[in-house]
Amino acid sequence: MPVICRSTINYQTEIIINQHLLLSDESLEDGGDDAGPSPSSLLLGALGACKVITAEMYARRKGWKLEHVEIRLDSRKVLAEECEDCVSAPGTKVEIIECYLNFEGDLTPEQITRLHEIANRCPVQRTLMGEIKVRTYLDLGTTTN
Repeated sequence: MPVICRSTINYQTEIIINQHLLLSDESLEDGGDDAGPSPSSLLLGALGACKVITAEMYARRKGWKLEHVEIRLDSRKVLAEECEDCVSAPGTKVEIIECYLNFEGDLTPEQITRLHEIANRCPVQRTLMGEIKVRTYLDLGTTTN
């Protein structure tokens, strides 16, 4: 499933995924028009959506009475030496993504704990936590309109 991104006005970027069209932009403070979420916010949104969907799917398969899932995500950069469980070299900046999950429904404490564990195994989190290689090539062939 290829995703296509195209520049439009200023920093605005169209993101085309199958039949869906999204718009990303930078904030006014960063020189954009704030016409859509920033790329970093979209990344957090992808992680949050994946965690919510993963928990919902699991609860549904188990027949649990999960009524609502909400997750609030934020990110910040810290130096590796300020992070207890980071393995990066001192002086290296580490991106910390913090996720606050809330499960509503007729659930036992054990079910809530299990949903928390399952949400942490969503495919997007596994991708972010694993080794990632991004290979960017210059396409000298055709352009898409």
